[in-house]
Amino acid sequence: MSFLCGFPILECVYCLACARWVWKRCLHTAGHDSETWGLSTVEEFEPIPRICRYILAVYEDDLRQPLWEPLGGYGINPDWLILKRTYEDIGGRAPPYFLYLDNDHADIILAIRGLNMAKESDYAVLLDNKLGQRKFDGGYVHNGLLNAAAWVLDKECDILKELVEKYPSYTLTFTGHSLGSGVAALLTMVVVQNRDRLGNIDRKRVRCYAIAPARCMSLNLAVRYADVINSVVLQDDFLPRTATPLEDIFKSLFCLPCLLCLKCMSDTCMSEEKMIRDPRRLYAPGRLYHIVERKPFRCGRFPPVVRTAVPVDGRFEHIVLSCNATSDHSILWIQREAQRALDLMLDDDSMMAIPVKQKMERQQTLAREHSEEYKAALQRAVTLSVPHAYSPSQYGTFDDEHDEGEQSDKSSLT
Repeated sequence: MSFLCGFPILECVYCLACARWVWKRCLHTAGHDSETWGLSTVEEFEPIPRICRYILAVYEDDLRQPLWEPLGGYGINPDWLILKRTYEDIGGRAPPYFLYLDNDHADIILAIRGLNMAKESDYAVLLDNKLGQRKFDGGYVHNGLLNAAAWVLDKECDILKELVEKYPSYTLTFTGHSLGSGVAALLTMVVVQNRDRLGNIDRKRVRCYAIAPARCMSLNLAVRYADVINSVVLQDDFLPRTATPLEDIFKSLFCLPCLLCLKCMSDTCMSEEKMIRDPRRLYAPGRLYHIVERKPFRCGRFPPVVRTAVPVDGRFEHIVLSCNATSDHSILWIQREAQRALDLMLDDDSMMAIPVKQKMERQQTLAREHSEEYKAALQRAVTLSVPHAYSPSQYGTFDDEHDEGEQSDKSSLT
């Protein structure tokens, strides 16, 4: 009898919690996530539309006779394609990818495609994880994505080392979309931890562009690797905001309403401080670039604006209730809007007629500002008591304790 009397009270509490959650979500727009961030410059954003075209090219069977070429083409010289791995070559261990020598931009690029809904092997990589299952470099990462990244490095280590040594002035870029973005981000981490396998490549030569990234690493790692990993998010994209582990979403596909109810309650009752201090919680990696092209309570698309930062708190923590949440995840839309944003930046620059010498000075200033912002983010992570966070003494360097961690991580991957 006492249980029955208490049931209406519990039901009222649950309804109030759900109403509060819906109210907060209805008022939250994508622009709120990055409203305090600074604007991106042409120099730092210039590679992103080109990188998106390279990822799209991975989907082609024959680059000499493309079937889905975007407006303006892929910008790829088929003669510079080093290798291409298909599902048959990989055997389900990772998504397909290719290795491309971009002589026009002095870049060695390994581009990885996104999730193929028709391939069980992609789901196997995605579902190979449990919360807190895999530790790496003092934090937590997605187990399946790390295994795929380690396999790619083992497979292509020799050719990558040969290219890096043959072209010492070229950068080494890993990139991917969706599932591939998680593999690319963790592959970048593995390479940074095992630079001796690529001829002791300088950390500053290694970089990553994760397009529509999966949440694949804990907060301390997401901030620590912000000097080499860049994530690109278009407006309302759901994936970087999906805090519920992806493996739980797919495993609970037939009980999704129950999962959403539990998510509603947990989001309402859990403070942001508690979420930040959960060492197993995964986040979108590195420096974030947010392309904003729609305004709240207005129809249509506006000229896109790109904001960037290395945030610690407020790192795409809330799902946006939007009919564009899935379409903004499309690599086609991201490529188009990124190109529009870059064109607007270039138009502004041409109108200002900035001299070449001043542009070079601006690039140096940008590098210095990024370095300072990176250090500030590391320090803020320490201030907010993010688990395993620390502030290194110099940009891109680590203390003795971290060096010991590098050695243990190397041995765990071999």
